[in-house]
Amino acid sequence: MNSLIDKYNIPGPRYTSYPTVPYWDETTFSPEKWKDSVIRSFHETNAEEGISIYIHLPFCEALCTFCACHKRITKQHSVEIPYLESVLKEWKLYLELFNERPKLKELHLGGGTPTFFSPQNLKTLLEGIFETVDIAEHPEFSFEGHPNNTTKEHLQTLYDLGFRRVSFGVQDYDPKVQKAINRIQPFENVKNVTEWAKEIGYRGISHDLVFGLPHQSWEAMEYTIRKTMELKPDRLAFYSYAHVPWIKGVGQRGFDENDLPSGEEKRRLYEDGKKLLQDLGYIEVGMDHFALEHDDLYQSLIHKKLHRNFMGYTSSNTQLMVGLGMSAISDSWYAFAQNVKTVEEYQTIVEEGKIPVVKGHVLNEEDLIVRRHILNLMCQLETTFNNTNSFPELENALDMLKEMENDGLVEISGHEIKITEAGRAFTRNVAMVFDLRMMRNKPETRIFSMTI
Repeated sequence: MNSLIDKYNIPGPRYTSYPTVPYWDETTFSPEKWKDSVIRSFHETNAEEGISIYIHLPFCEALCTFCACHKRITKQHSVEIPYLESVLKEWKLYLELFNERPKLKELHLGGGTPTFFSPQNLKTLLEGIFETVDIAEHPEFSFEGHPNNTTKEHLQTLYDLGFRRVSFGVQDYDPKVQKAINRIQPFENVKNVTEWAKEIGYRGISHDLVFGLPHQSWEAMEYTIRKTMELKPDRLAFYSYAHVPWIKGVGQRGFDENDLPSGEEKRRLYEDGKKLLQDLGYIEVGMDHFALEHDDLYQSLIHKKLHRNFMGYTSSNTQLMVGLGMSAISDSWYAFAQNVKTVEEYQTIVEEGKIPVVKGHVLNEEDLIVRRHILNLMCQLETTFNNTNSFPELENALDMLKEMENDGLVEISGHEIKITEAGRAFTRNVAMVFDLRMMRNKPETRIFSMTI
C-alpha cells in the first residue's frame, strides 16, 4: 500500500463537478447563456423531479485556519438582515425565468456558518422562499450547524420548517489539533447539539471528521472516532484535509507545513480510521462518506440513486441546482455559474436587478459524456462505455487504466470499468484518467489538493 501511496499521491480534483472550476471555459460563457440553460433545465425536469437550492451563508465569528471556503469573518450581526434580503432578491430574479411555480426537492444551507444567523432571521429567509414554491414529495432539507453556536431554538425552528438533516463540523477532539486550526470545540458542545437534534426528531444527523490535520496522530484520530461513536450519528463525512494555502483568503496559515502528517501517516489515518468505522457498523458510501444501514445515503447507494454535486453526496438527484448568495455555484447540468465572491459586490449587483454571476462554463457534447462517466465512478464506483465512437479518446483512457488494473485498483471488462475495494481510496485518481480538459492543459503550478 505504501508504494501505491507514493505512486498515486498527486494533486487532483474532488470532482463535485466536471469540468472542474479551474478548467471552466469562460470564453464561451455569458449570463444570457446561463439563463437559457436554467430555463431549459427547469422545463425539462421541474414537473417530475423538482429543483435544488443551495444558499451560501458566509459569515463566521472566527476564522478556522483549515478552511478553504468563501467566508466573511465578523462579530457584527447587523449584517444578517441586509444579506438575507439580497438572497431573496436574487431568488426573485430566478423566479422571473420560470413560467410556473418551482417544485422544491432539495434545500441546503451552507457556509460560512449558517447558525451565525438568528433562528428568526433564518425563518424569515426560508418562509420567503417557501411562499414561492411547491414542496416536492419527500423533500431533503439540510443545514450545517456549528456546535459552538447552534442553539436548541435553531434546531427546533428549522425542524418546524421541514428540515430533517443537520451536519455538525467536528474535525478533531484533540486540544493540540484544535488549537492549530483555531477550532476550540469541546465534546460537550457536540454532545448537546446532537442530543437536542435527536430529541426534536431529526432523522439524518451527520458529523464531519477531517484526517491529515496538523499535529494529528492515529491516537488522536482513534480518540475522535470513539468519542463520535458515543453519539452514534446516522452518517459521517471522513474528509481528507485539503492543504491549499496558495488560494487567496483560505487562512491556512495557523501552522507550518512540517506540522502536517506525511503521506504515509495520513494514509494510515484514513485506512485505520476507515477500518474502525466499519468495525463500528458504518458502511463506506462513495468517497469520504460513511453511513449506517438505515440512512438514506446508504439506501441510495444500494439502489444506485446516489448523486454528487457541489453540495457533495446526496440521496436526491435534481438536474437543476440554483445557488444563492455570495460565491454560490449553480448547476443546470448544461452549464455552471458562480456568483461574485465578496458580500458587497454581491449585494450591489443584486440591487441592480441582475443575477450576480461572475464566471461559468457551458458544457459541450464531450463535457456531458465525460461528466456522466466521472459521476458514475464517483457515485457507483463503475461505468460502462457502450458507444466508443462518441468518445474519441476512450482507448487512451483505457490504456492508462491498465496500469491501475495491474495495481489492483480497477477491474476492466471490455468497456466496463469497476473500482475495486482496494481502489476506493484512489477514486479521484481513477476519475482523473477521464478528465480530458486537465490532460490537455496540465497546470504548471499546484491548483488542487493531494488525492491521498
